[in-house]
Amino acid sequence: MGHHLGKVSYDPYDPLDFKIWLLSRYSKSYAVNIFRYARKYEAMLIGDLRDLWKLSPNVQDYVIKALIALSKYLGIYEEFRSKLKQYGVKWTKQSSFNSFLRILNSSNNDVLEWLREAGRALNPSERIFLRFCLLTGLRKSEAIISFNKIIALSKEGKLSEYYDDELNCLLHFKFSKEFIRRTKNCFISFIPRELLKQIQHSKPVSYNAIRKKLERRNIPVRINELRDFFGTYLLQHGLLEAEVNLLQGRLPASVFIRHYWTPKLSELRDKVLKAIETLQKETLTILS
Repeated sequence: MGHHLGKVSYDPYDPLDFKIWLLSRYSKSYAVNIFRYARKYEAMLIGDLRDLWKLSPNVQDYVIKALIALSKYLGIYEEFRSKLKQYGVKWTKQSSFNSFLRILNSSNNDVLEWLREAGRALNPSERIFLRFCLLTGLRKSEAIISFNKIIALSKEGKLSEYYDDELNCLLHFKFSKEFIRRTKNCFISFIPRELLKQIQHSKPVSYNAIRKKLERRNIPVRINELRDFFGTYLLQHGLLEAEVNLLQGRLPASVFIRHYWTPKLSELRDKVLKAIETLQKETLTILS
């Protein structure tokens, strides 16, 4: 027997199968978050969407994404989209320009204050991980993989397979299965040697462990905002938009190989490391 409200209805489904479906389409951390929100707010598929306005804007966005994913899995996307329109719910992907304005108008000091507060709730390796996120601009899922890979390869004596010592650069593109994806990529990250050495002597980190520690202290999880801060900071310190796009994986892999591999990368390295020099010292104080 299906559930009904107006034109929206669906039959019982296997949550595990839905989770597998998500994992086959999205990165692991994103799929897990979407699954969690979809299961928690599933009733809104057939219930009253006015409850959506009781949630914070950030949670609203995740709930809508999760319910859209669930509706696609259940084969009722068109019906649910009509329901969203009936309730006046609008969700569209931000344009690059609007995203840039949002980042530019955000409070940088607020993010650094959050970093200080979050650091108090975490262990030393997790604090180093937050610095790594801030100073590379990686997405949190990419940062987790990269951070733990540095540790693992260092122990095996194989870090040179990932880190170019001359360029001070992590070569993510060499591990395409983990870092080159259908819609989101990361190619390279310039990283100060001081930070690399700290990571080498750290313990592996887990996003879920970090999230739970922050939630227990009622501290919001704002790791993804560190990526926004990084991009804005570099633009404000003289890097070109195209250079920031490269560092944040926003160009085709073929373009990267053809136009950005050495010697141009050495010039970009100098610009990036000079730009983040002050930020690097500031984060040492914040997370000490």
